[in-house]
Amino acid sequence: MKIRRVGPVSVGKIFAAIYGGLGALVGLFVGFLSLIGAPAAAQQGAAAVLPPFAVGIAAIIFVPIFYGAVGFIGGVISAAIYNLAAGIMGGIEIDLGE
Repeated sequence: MKIRRVGPVSVGKIFAAIYGGLGALVGLFVGFLSLIGAPAAAQQGAAAVLPPFAVGIAAIIFVPIFYGAVGFIGGVISAAIYNLAAGIMGGIEIDLGE
């Protein structure tokens, strides 16, 4: 059995979900670091452009959206390239056992 073609939009949706999930983890991590780093920066005398909670909330909201969008675009492009390569080389051969 060979995978000769994949749907670019369906691959894009899967990539968007995967990368959006990874973006949520990164956003939480960046948000956490912004809350921890704020007192240290204040102690060093650095002026804060934005309050730490604003940076943390922005990271939690926007990083997953950005990662999901980039994942969707990357998935669509990857699927299109796969379809071109599979048309020339015949696709990926898989063996489905019982």
